[in-house]
Order: sequence, then C-alpha cells, then structure tokens
Amino acid sequence: MSFDPLVPYNDLPGLPPKADIETRNVLRKAIVAGRALAELKGLGETIPNQAILVNSLILQEARASSEIENIVTTNDALFQAFSAKTTRIDPATKEVLRYREALWEGYHALKRRPLLSTDLFIRIVQTIKQDQAGIRNAPGTKVTNMHTGEIIFTPPAGPAVIRKKLKELEDFIQDSGPLDPLIKLALIHYQFEAIHPFFDGNGRTGRIVNILYLVQTGLLDLPVIYLSKPIIERKSDYYRMLRGVSVDGDWEPWIIFMLEAVEQASVFSRQRIMDIRALMLETLEYARQTLPGRVYSKELIELIFMQPYTKGQFLVNAGIAKRQTAAEYLKALADVGILKGVKMGKEVLYLNERLYALLGK
Repeated sequence: MSFDPLVPYNDLPGLPPKADIETRNVLRKAIVAGRALAELKGLGETIPNQAILVNSLILQEARASSEIENIVTTNDALFQAFSAKTTRIDPATKEVLRYREALWEGYHALKRRPLLSTDLFIRIVQTIKQDQAGIRNAPGTKVTNMHTGEIIFTPPAGPAVIRKKLKELEDFIQDSGPLDPLIKLALIHYQFEAIHPFFDGNGRTGRIVNILYLVQTGLLDLPVIYLSKPIIERKSDYYRMLRGVSVDGDWEPWIIFMLEAVEQASVFSRQRIMDIRALMLETLEYARQTLPGRVYSKELIELIFMQPYTKGQFLVNAGIAKRQTAAEYLKALADVGILKGVKMGKEVLYLNERLYALLGK
C-alpha cells in the first residue's frame, strides 16, 4: 500500500526494513558515532561522583527536547524552579521539569527491569503530561505542518492496531541480532514516532526512549547525553527526514542524521563534562586556599556543582551539615565569591555563577 498522508498508516511496515540500511555511508557513520559515545562513557567512569553530571545535563536535555515541541523556558527559570520552594512556576517550565522527572524515572525502571516496553512508554508519557491518558483510543489524530496547517502524516488508528505495532517494536528492541545498536536506535526512533501511540507527548517520550536505549544496551551508564541539542539545531531536517522515510522509504539520510546527532551530542557532552570537572577542581583549590578546612570539603564543592542553585537544605539532605552550619557554609562560600546569594520568595538560594555561565554556553 502506498503512503497517503490523509489515511491512517495502519500498514506501517515492521522492523527491520526490507531496504538495505547498512550501506557504506551508514556503517562509516556508525563507527564514528560509536567511538564518540564510547569516549563519553569512558570519561563518565573516571568521575567518582557521577551525580554531579546528572541534574545539570539532564535538565539541559529536558529543556532542548521540550523546545523541539515549542515548549520554551530559560535556563534560569528552569534551575530556579528545580531548587526553590515556589508554586509560581510557569507552565512551560513545569513541563520541562516533568520531562526530567520522566527520564529519571525511566532510568530507574530500566535498572529494575531492563526492558523497554509499552507499559514503560505509558508511564513516561503520563509523567510528562501528568495525566492518566494511555494509548490513543479515538480517531482523528493528524500530524500537521505547524506553519501551513497541511496534514503531513496520519498515524495508525485504533488501540488494538497501535498496541500490536508497539509489541512488534518491543520485540525488535529486544532482538539481539547483529545490527549495530546505533543504527538500530535510528530505526526504533522512527518507528515510535510513526506509531505515534499517544494523543500528546510522543516526541518527548520517543527521545527519552532513545537515551534509555543507550543505557539498556550498555553504551551509557547514566543518561547524561545532551542528545536533543543537535536535533533542535536541525529541527527542520529532523522532521523532513522522518517524513522521507514514511513517504519514500528513504532510510539512509534518516539513519545518517541520527548517527550524526549521537556523535555531535557525545562530543558536546564529553566536553561539557570535562569543563565542569575542571571548574570544580579549580573551585576546590580556591576554597582550600581561602576558607577553613571544614568549609572547603570535597563533598561540599561537589554538591554546589550538582546544579547552579544551592540552598542549606541540600547540605542537610546530603548529610554535610546541620541547618545552622549549612547556612554558615554557604555564606562563607558567598563571602569569597564562589557563590552569590539570590533572594527567591522567603528563601535565599546560592548561585554558582561560573557553573551557570558554563551551562549557558
């Protein structure tokens, strides 16, 4: 059956495609992307406390993935909302924070049961959307060009059809055949987006699945790759190449696009981790020279690099200090210029300005 954008794509072919996908160009790109990803994983393993990478990089990934769907917030609004006790958070920032929560929940679920399943996809989208919606159970879903209103794709319709195609996708994900896992990642992402199983949140759920797949296959230990950055930078190409697979079966450009995204994200994330580590070590040495011994502890400096904004409760939760002492430590760090006090409602947050500037690059 030929593709018709106005007709539900219930004949969406399963995976792997019948077309030759392991072309010379694809295999060459897969080698380069795999090497870059391995270097990223290897660098992460050299950092004793990888928690310093989690919040900063995952929040950045959450913001970029949401921006692809035109849900836009700022770094400052995001980091403040993550750290402050406030209900005055704008809707876009709330959605980005929920993406971060969904990615982290998915990671822990995968560690408990290493299976990317329909049930896990549903849990992810429910966390993102904060509702109990599941598989699409009503007709009428269309994917349109946001500028022209033109219908460019009609995904499969009917919950039974959608569940069948998701089960086939699960089976393909679990198949331990010889296909390079990064090539397989590109196929999985297309298929999930083409099935479009939910009324909303498909793009963000699909991009979370990308990162979880890298963890499941052992290509990453932690979900600390900024994979949505190269996608947001080539957003029009991303959608055009997805459509090219649906309309013309044009797999090679799509697979190469995704392999390049993995390579670029790996290189960027690796450099970002190196920069964070260097800045943290520099800050630790400066604190050692300017502050009493108990204030410049390694644990304290690591904590102020877990996210740009810190408060006393974070030190208490980490077992570094009791409440009064925690406040004294943060004030001492502010007195020597490592942190800057920022009033947020009734509480004071302490901003690591150099980390904030680094994450904004």
